[in-house]
Amino acid sequence: MDLNALYEQLVAYGGKIVLALVVLLAGMIAIKYFLKFLRISFEKKNLDVSLRPFLLSLTKVTLMILLFITVASMLGAQMTSFIAVLGSAGLAIGLALQGSLSNFAGGVLILILKPFKVGDYIEAAGYSGTVEEIQMFYTILVTPDNKKIIVPNSNMSNSGTVNYSSKPTRRVDFVFGVGYEADIFKVKNILKEIAANDPLVLNDPEPQIVLGEHDASSINFYYRVWCESKDYWTIYFETMEKVKIAFDEEGISIPFPQMDVHVVNQ
Repeated sequence: MDLNALYEQLVAYGGKIVLALVVLLAGMIAIKYFLKFLRISFEKKNLDVSLRPFLLSLTKVTLMILLFITVASMLGAQMTSFIAVLGSAGLAIGLALQGSLSNFAGGVLILILKPFKVGDYIEAAGYSGTVEEIQMFYTILVTPDNKKIIVPNSNMSNSGTVNYSSKPTRRVDFVFGVGYEADIFKVKNILKEIAANDPLVLNDPEPQIVLGEHDASSINFYYRVWCESKDYWTIYFETMEKVKIAFDEEGISIPFPQMDVHVVNQ
């Protein structure tokens, strides 16, 4: 092989490779800072927090693909042939990554239809938690005990969703059982007084306190009050405590399962 020809090829292609590497490095740095600028712009414009991570991820992937095509063309790849090869590769990759593409489509549907948004407490696809982030392929939930759950968007978009945060108010339902010997009017008055004295209970709709059913060992009162969604668990736990204290003070028994055992001496 002619050393001069080899040297000329090395000089020619070496310069292209170095230039391509410089462009690749500069492009990656530019993309990093552009995404940072975009993130700050989203925050200043108060863009929906549900859209931010999705748009940032989509922008990053798009820019990286364009950078890769640019670097390839600098190395001498014929764009027509390169695009044809890229299309074939894209088809093969698409078939291999059907799940990821369905997750992407699911993410788009979630952002368009908005069954939930970042900050909502939901139950979907067998999981429940507060929505922390909606990404291109996954939705991230955080449970009340601070566990992170990563759920594919296709599962989220194709399953029923219970959104506990979509409405400003919620109803808190209780069932309180008392013995058959209890004075039902006295029990109702106690429960009404508890509801009336609770500042977190809304007056509209008004509380519903009724005798709901005759059970095997108790008569059960339905205690239903409305509150702001954020106060749901506060009312739930405080009411359970208040009812027990009030029943004890008034001598009202709360039945529990019992069994009589008869011992027969032979």
